[in-house]
Amino acid sequence: MVLQVLHALHLLRPFLVTPGFYTFVEFIKIVFRQKDFMENPSSVTYRKIIHIDMDAFYASVEQRDNPELRGKPLAVGGSPEGRGGVVATASYEARKFGVRSAMPSKQAKQLCPEVIFVRPRFAVYKEVSQGIREIFSRYTDLIEPLSLDEAYLDVTQDKQNIGSAIEIAKLIKQAIKEELQLTASAGVSINKFVAKIASDMNKPDGLTFIGPSAIEAFMEELPVEKFFGVGKVTADKMKKMGLFTGADLKGLPEEEMIKHFGKAGRFYYLIARGIDDREVQPNRETKSIGAEDTFAYDLTEIDEMYIELDKIAQTVCNRLQHYQLKGRTITLKIKYSDFKQITRNQSLTEPVNDFKTITDIAKKLLLATDPESKRIRLLGVTLSNFGEMAARQKQTDHPDQLLLF
Repeated sequence: MVLQVLHALHLLRPFLVTPGFYTFVEFIKIVFRQKDFMENPSSVTYRKIIHIDMDAFYASVEQRDNPELRGKPLAVGGSPEGRGGVVATASYEARKFGVRSAMPSKQAKQLCPEVIFVRPRFAVYKEVSQGIREIFSRYTDLIEPLSLDEAYLDVTQDKQNIGSAIEIAKLIKQAIKEELQLTASAGVSINKFVAKIASDMNKPDGLTFIGPSAIEAFMEELPVEKFFGVGKVTADKMKKMGLFTGADLKGLPEEEMIKHFGKAGRFYYLIARGIDDREVQPNRETKSIGAEDTFAYDLTEIDEMYIELDKIAQTVCNRLQHYQLKGRTITLKIKYSDFKQITRNQSLTEPVNDFKTITDIAKKLLLATDPESKRIRLLGVTLSNFGEMAARQKQTDHPDQLLLF
């Protein structure tokens, strides 16, 4: 038995990371899964993971509830008038013109002059999301919500003994369409990472299955910017290093990945090989929510900094309301032209998620750093310390329902 485990460790060596990335229990599970595969490849039981992502959720709810908006370019978010707001979600009609979430409303109006702006109705979206959650719970209790409109489901052992993750995904999509008059896209695979990517492949109203035998080739062909967790800055850095696809990432030793990308390098090393042993976590708790922006040129004027802070604060505000969260601690992140970085924060007695409080405190923290004497490359705002709301969340029968659904 010891020799078998040692042999499994030897085979796993290219896929393992330095101690600390996996817990000891997770590590042993991977070892014995590899041992089972060596002894009897046909006996390996893969997890059945579904990632459900609603299609243009906010905008679709608005078009559902207001027939006059159907078929028209729609942006849910702040008005472009005055200093302008930020787009929370755009309908597919607006996306054809390049309108995207987190885009300044003024820019969205320039791209699509006919776009209609609608203020978000978060109470309505939460109610609809609860209906989506109820449909999920017919098939499994292993549900990990990521937001009001997105969740992972583990249906390895489903409640109705259907056995097929693809069939369950079809039934969920059908129920959402018939009962809520909305569409969702689904990704089905053996782990969370691949399932999430799959759900985005055939939107809207899509269903994509990527099986075990197809994962390696799929990951090798995937552009790095499509990797979940790889943002624009990281993707640009990878491309400058000659890393354009998953196959390119696989060619880089783990040590090099960690050297260039820090702790995230370990994750990239594994997912480039289609390895993701993270379990679906029904009790996942959000620790913080934030946003940041790296500017095309260094900011030197306080008015410019205030305008950018307003945009960032509005994005954070939208995300907080999306997740039904309020935070007590507001943190400002500043990166200067010499790449020196500082953070400043202020904690409040009561939790907040409103735009005015967030932007006022962010500007106050900025002023205290004597900003006009420096050149600013990046600004970021984060809210954390969710406090009593998180405590109440843990006491409910469905811990994530208050938080996300």
